[in-house]
Amino acid sequence: MENKNFYHAIIIGGGPAGLTAGIYLARARYSVLIIEKDHFGGQITTTSQVVNYPGIVSTSGEELTKDMQKQVKAFGGEFLLSEVKEVDLESTIKTVKTPNGEFKALSVLVATGAHPRKVGFVGEDEFRGHGVAYCATCDGEFFTGREIFVIGGGFAAAEEGMFLTTYGTKVNILIRGEDFTCPTSISKRVYENPKIEVIKNVEVVEVSGDGKVTEVKIRNILTGEITERKAKENDCFGVFVFAGYEPETKLFNGVLDVDDRGYLITDKNLETNVPGVFGAGDVCIKPLRQVVTATGDGALAATQMEKYISKTEREHDVHPKKQEVVREVKKEVKEEGVFTADILEQLNAVFSKLTRKITLKLCLDDREVSTDLKAYMEKIASLSDDITIDYIEGGENAPFVEIHSDRGYEGIRFHGVPGGHEFTSFVLGIYNAGSDGQNVSGEIIEAIKAIKEEKSVKVFVSLSCTMCPAVVTALYRITTLNPMIKVDVYDLNHYQELRDKYQVMSVPAICINDGKLSFGKKSIEQIVELL
Repeated sequence: MENKNFYHAIIIGGGPAGLTAGIYLARARYSVLIIEKDHFGGQITTTSQVVNYPGIVSTSGEELTKDMQKQVKAFGGEFLLSEVKEVDLESTIKTVKTPNGEFKALSVLVATGAHPRKVGFVGEDEFRGHGVAYCATCDGEFFTGREIFVIGGGFAAAEEGMFLTTYGTKVNILIRGEDFTCPTSISKRVYENPKIEVIKNVEVVEVSGDGKVTEVKIRNILTGEITERKAKENDCFGVFVFAGYEPETKLFNGVLDVDDRGYLITDKNLETNVPGVFGAGDVCIKPLRQVVTATGDGALAATQMEKYISKTEREHDVHPKKQEVVREVKKEVKEEGVFTADILEQLNAVFSKLTRKITLKLCLDDREVSTDLKAYMEKIASLSDDITIDYIEGGENAPFVEIHSDRGYEGIRFHGVPGGHEFTSFVLGIYNAGSDGQNVSGEIIEAIKAIKEEKSVKVFVSLSCTMCPAVVTALYRITTLNPMIKVDVYDLNHYQELRDKYQVMSVPAICINDGKLSFGKKSIEQIVELL
């Protein structure tokens, strides 16, 4: 059997559980592929402060999981940012199909996590992105100086409610029950915060307004009384929903056993009803969903997978690809300038694969953000003889950078500075424009090339949003495959007039030919459907 895409283990999901399993398996010299559809790190990357992870006094969710990724990579594990579309798990050799190709393994770990649960009040769908949000880190800044409502009484509602006081003038936490369900140490901090009011035994029944949320109707569960809260003139509310999560198990319907809520059923070794298929993290039935329990699951599942893999290799005489060379795990070394040594190493690896000359064309104004953009792009250009800088005069919505290649304008324009979470997506934009680009299935390529009408796409992002890069990266790939499609990405922090014009209060937001906005994370297939 051709073992190029044949691994000892495939991990579906790149959160703390999946990353920990990757560390253990790769360190045990097994070939491992971790597939993640959105962003590596999982839900914890939206948490700005983690203070209860053993051995680490304080860190952010993003930094914690970045270090996990470095460990996996150093031990020889591989990563793929793609969505799993189909699986065949019941054979000895498991098959996982993605738009980037088909992959096989002797064992599979399901670590797909869970996504935020909708509450179902009137107006929840209509005002998503225009006042209703599900991620405080991504969207909190849009409600600076405004009153905010938080729906939920668990750990997420308490933590994110406190985080939102950074932006809101007042935060109302609405709880259906008698009190918070999170630890007292957390709820105590909420009650002590002068900018938070906790309202118990209530539920939101409706939000309404003219394009944005200006009225919230709240029902008292005990008395049935409905209270109407109205925003001041020319103002609006933010409504953040933190009402629990739904497990990501639809892909495995009819194959893996789940409970009545959809959570994966496993035994004491975290193995599912299908031999060789294991579960870990928030997707499983468990009494506590925290980073520490997810990493514990990942470690336990990985050690059991090692035993299964060893036994299967012996009994069936099958031999997956060998693991890549293991490197020493090093702490990131800082370097003076724009990028760290670790990032420079990754950039050099990407730019060495360019087969076309790239020109980064800058349009600048007199704002400080232009100075930052110029420095950023000059540093990138200095890393490769195949990348040069040029300038544009009189462009609209400066500052921005365009990506051009030997073929001409590649349809990629970023307004602002592509830093933060958008740095990787911009580098991939250069890679897609300057080479054969990221792997995409033939079916998707055909669908992209079949678009014959010009499409002007605006994408509104925040550099702190963990969901935005996947959308932006997909659009960058689409534009390099079809010259009829052009994409402008805006860091809304620098374009208040556009934020107001389109009434954007959540990211990512996609606008095609100045039509209706579409909010939230999307796969490349979903974006092609929109186009």
